[in-house]
Amino acid sequence: MFPLARAAQSLVARGIQHTAVRQAHRKHEATFHDKYGTMVLLGGAAMFSAVWGYVFTQLKIEWGLSPVGRVTPSEWRE
Repeated sequence: MFPLARAAQSLVARGIQHTAVRQAHRKHEATFHDKYGTMVLLGGAAMFSAVWGYVFTQLKIEWGLSPVGRVTPSEWRE
């Protein structure tokens, strides 16, 4: 059984080597992500920053989350 396993491993290794050599000689075509990935990422980061910058500066949202001084105890009911 050992020689059969070694032969199978040799075939698998030879197939992997053949595939690697074939892919190494092939020209790499630029995909969408290769062409535009950085610009899309930077554009998204700019939009994210612009929207949250607007929210934080222009919308007059009360960001005070502390209830200190706002919550008063109600009268005790008997």
